[in-house]
Amino acid sequence: MTVNWPSQDVLLNWMKNDLNNWGRWGADDQKGTLNHLSSEKTLQALSLVTEGVTVSCARPVSFNASADVPRPPQHFMVSAGDTYRKGETGDRQVAMDYFGMIFHGHTVTHIDSLAHFFWDGETYNGRPSSVVSTAEGATEFDVMAASGGIVTKGVLVDAPLLRGVDFIERGDGVGVADIEAAEREHGVKVEQGDVLLLRTGQLGQREVTGPVDVNVAGSSGPSPEILPFLHKREVAVMGSDTGNDVGPNPYERLSNPVHQVGIVGLGLWILDNAWLDDLAAECRKRDKWEFMISILPLKLPSVTGSPVNPVVIF
Repeated sequence: MTVNWPSQDVLLNWMKNDLNNWGRWGADDQKGTLNHLSSEKTLQALSLVTEGVTVSCARPVSFNASADVPRPPQHFMVSAGDTYRKGETGDRQVAMDYFGMIFHGHTVTHIDSLAHFFWDGETYNGRPSSVVSTAEGATEFDVMAASGGIVTKGVLVDAPLLRGVDFIERGDGVGVADIEAAEREHGVKVEQGDVLLLRTGQLGQREVTGPVDVNVAGSSGPSPEILPFLHKREVAVMGSDTGNDVGPNPYERLSNPVHQVGIVGLGLWILDNAWLDDLAAECRKRDKWEFMISILPLKLPSVTGSPVNPVVIF
């Protein structure tokens, strides 16, 4: 399958007109598509839990530099056990850590808030891009809008399984046909307030082949053609096991069309670099492709997203 690339003019029209959610939930809205969540949706998700089995959808954080991690997360010990000797030190013996990270990128599992992307000096709801400043960070649209947690129904589209391949090649994308095939063959339906997870197998393949520079080798991911589907079905969060933009793309102006149109136009929350291989294995074992999912961002005022450990419960 090759990506069905909507034209650049079509994408810009989607952003500004056809898929635009500006003002839909009020001029001061900070939540965007998280407005599709509800207590009723959480209760629906809870009704899917029958076993109490949990599956993490996060990739372990690596502190090593690589081709796709030029500025890796940092970790060092503030205090550790190798400074203590039996009978030579006091009773308070403790280990303490420091860590810091640039979580946006292609390896750390994280969620993007609506402060992450802009277009023509504006971000979601027509607010000026200056609401995110170098000095103060995100004064609007920070990740605190999701501080209550995202606990809802999740749906997995396992594109490699549906196509009969091991993984989706870099430069190819998961499109509407894959989602429709999942609904038809796996008996699920993507509904209002869902978390839609699109598995390509790319992050798992990275563990086999080693890291590559996505700016050179490209990336699989969601095809931009799915944006009207996300808008029509009122999806709360879309995520995949990639950085969520197919590369390379043919556009002159749009470097990250799913992020640019999704975040700025729809107010879409995006889950990047989810680890979906373990979840896919559990779904295949049960032939069950919908489940409860819990995504809990850290409470980080003025920050444009958060590392997360999404947990599915069967």
